[in-house]
Amino acid sequence: MKKESNAVSIWLLIGVGMLVIQVLLGGITRLTGSGLSITEWKPLMGAIPPLNETEWMQAFEKYKQIGQYKHINFDFSLNDFKFIFFWEWFHREWARLIAVVFAIPFAWFIIKGKFKKEMIKPMLILFLLGAMQGAIGWIMVASGLNDESLYVNHIKLAIHFISAMVLVCYTLWFALQLLVPQNQLVNAPSLKKYTLWLTAIIVVQLVFGAFMAGLKAATFATTWPLINGEVVPASMYNDTFIQMMRDPLAVHFIHRTMAYIIAIIVFVWYLRAKKITATPLFKAISKLPLILVILQIVLGILTVLNANDHFALLWLGVSHQLVGMMLLLTMVTAIFFNKKLK
Repeated sequence: MKKESNAVSIWLLIGVGMLVIQVLLGGITRLTGSGLSITEWKPLMGAIPPLNETEWMQAFEKYKQIGQYKHINFDFSLNDFKFIFFWEWFHREWARLIAVVFAIPFAWFIIKGKFKKEMIKPMLILFLLGAMQGAIGWIMVASGLNDESLYVNHIKLAIHFISAMVLVCYTLWFALQLLVPQNQLVNAPSLKKYTLWLTAIIVVQLVFGAFMAGLKAATFATTWPLINGEVVPASMYNDTFIQMMRDPLAVHFIHRTMAYIIAIIVFVWYLRAKKITATPLFKAISKLPLILVILQIVLGILTVLNANDHFALLWLGVSHQLVGMMLLLTMVTAIFFNKKLK
């Protein structure tokens, strides 16, 4: 690999790491109920938090105008507000830092001629996805800034999360194109097709994970293996498809059931991956999905059982989210390694 490509790929992998942290900060923001604490969208000036008591009171007064304060946090002190403000501010601040970490090296690489011609288009797509993610984030936040809503819309939350994962996966794929030599790829069309289907199912599961978070669905059934003593929640029987997407217990049931199905499919994938002629690197990668899916199910169970413990829910929920992301990134990597050989 040329030195130029190596420098760009390291830069991209740093970006992947920062984006993963950004998604986790979003999870913390959600679990601490902080997402609506900043009621304005100021991409540049918003980098500076309130600097004195007057500015803090002004920010607090704006928060008092929305439904979340009026119906849930009406007993908040200024210190309580500062706590939730910090997490939303830090989430946005980290996004600004990502923009800087991408923009400055990008300009430097252009000046130094480090980009090959074929890198320009992916770079433009990368920046477009980043800008779109910021816009989607504000649309999501705006959905909760009214008198009626207590939280952001769970469907918009899911779109925000999945668009973030598209950005992370695209950045990882771009980095792998620069990092991985041809002799490390494998040629197993049947396994690749299976991997694509598995990855699609994992994406759907991540959508329902976002629904779980947005609807606070874990708190509706803090039992396992049954859901409040039922295999299938009775509330689902009369639900239409649209109603199921809004019914916390229905979403809870679907998310749990899909977890078991994915575990079985991943186990079959692992057995199939073992049978192909593969490079040592691919063999190492092929062991990860099974480990991750088992860990993910354990974390999911613990998250549900501790959903009423705010501290436990915070860290178990974020860990659950992290492992879910790692499973998706591992499958995307497996797809990359099964590219058609040139």
